Amino acid sequence: MVVLVKERITQELDALNETELEQLADFVAFLKFRARVKPVMDDKTAQLYAKFAEEDRLLAEQGMADYNASLLLEDRQ
Repeated sequence: MVVLVKERITQELDALNETELEQLADFVAFLKFRARVKPVMDDKTAQLYAKFAEEDRLLAEQGMADYNASLLLEDRQ
């Protein structure tokens, strides 16, 4: 199974131009970086997020209602 994937990737690589290869190299570097840097959330931070989650949700909903109202007002002008 792994060999088939490597063969497919090799075939795709052969078809790429230099610019696409550079973009792919950047993406591979990003994937390696992301694998090394994993966000860590301790219990204290998780509790803080949970404490304000409902309030944040309500504020977001209120903000969307205000935004929608301002869009409707703008459409009328």
